[in-house]
Amino acid sequence: MDPNFERYQCQIALPGFGNKGQQLLQNAKVLIVGMGGLGCPAAQYLAASGIGTLGLVDDDLISLSNLHRQVLYGPQDIGNWKVEVAAEQLKMQNPEINIISYPIRLTSNNIMDLINEYDLILEGTDNLESKCLINDASVLAGKPLVYGAIYQYEGQVSIWNAKLPDGTYSSNYRDVFHDIENTAVPNCKEGGVIPSLAGIVGCMQANEAIKYLTGMQDILAGKLWIMDTSTGISRIIKLKKSNIQIKALQESNPTIALEEYELHPEKFVLYDVREPDEHEEFNIGGKNLPLNDLHQHLEEFATINAKVILYCMSGKRSKIAARVIKKAYPDLKVYSLKNGLLGL
Repeated sequence: MDPNFERYQCQIALPGFGNKGQQLLQNAKVLIVGMGGLGCPAAQYLAASGIGTLGLVDDDLISLSNLHRQVLYGPQDIGNWKVEVAAEQLKMQNPEINIISYPIRLTSNNIMDLINEYDLILEGTDNLESKCLINDASVLAGKPLVYGAIYQYEGQVSIWNAKLPDGTYSSNYRDVFHDIENTAVPNCKEGGVIPSLAGIVGCMQANEAIKYLTGMQDILAGKLWIMDTSTGISRIIKLKKSNIQIKALQESNPTIALEEYELHPEKFVLYDVREPDEHEEFNIGGKNLPLNDLHQHLEEFATINAKVILYCMSGKRSKIAARVIKKAYPDLKVYSLKNGLLGL
């Protein structure tokens, strides 16, 4: 990259920033996981700031329902890979930087190789399983992770696993949200989100990434920034580290497409883990066994000789149920319906 910093004069003029700060950004490699409501604004401002290399990870295609908050895309992009459209848009915004797109789903098998190539990870995913996987991999690799989350009117930002002056690391996701992956939390489709919140949180994530990479001291390590857009009030909570140790990545729960089930339905046993009223309103067959009642009925899985498919509305509850069943019966083949009923 040409050391022509004219584009960045306004940030270079900042006290304590200067050419040195800009050089640090130019040499930095940032991986953004999730090119949705948070990844789009974060990527735009990181690209504009002159980050040397941006990696973009997402295995999703653009849909109409994305457009109200995922500001890199338009109606003409529907059906295309998010990372490919985003890479093209960002390259037009700043041709000086290097952009690498990865239209893949991160798993326990590929994440370590990928994040080891980057200095900082920024995640804007919308499911707890991915957040836990990215957090655990970042801790094992010793990489700082800029966290962001949005729900309805509230957003959160922090930097997990930042190396501190004394050689220790700041708190990570599991220190703050214990056993979070076994909690059913609605995503944006189910719970709703005001679109401007995605921009606010994504920009805050980019801001923290720039601060970290240029060596600013007052970053959100060991702190959780919370913003309520319904009132305009924001606050910062100090965090404590727990004694939770991450020694290895947990295996990702396998998913299965409905088409695969429909090819050979005789090979599977189908369970709807939603509540009875949801099941009565609409279902694709199978027995209704709500997630909340699962522990009381685990013994019935002991005699199943077929593969088990669990489904719910978005795939969140079915993934939790799959973990519970696999823990009780490790040899049983258990799948979660990919994207749940929302994916039909």
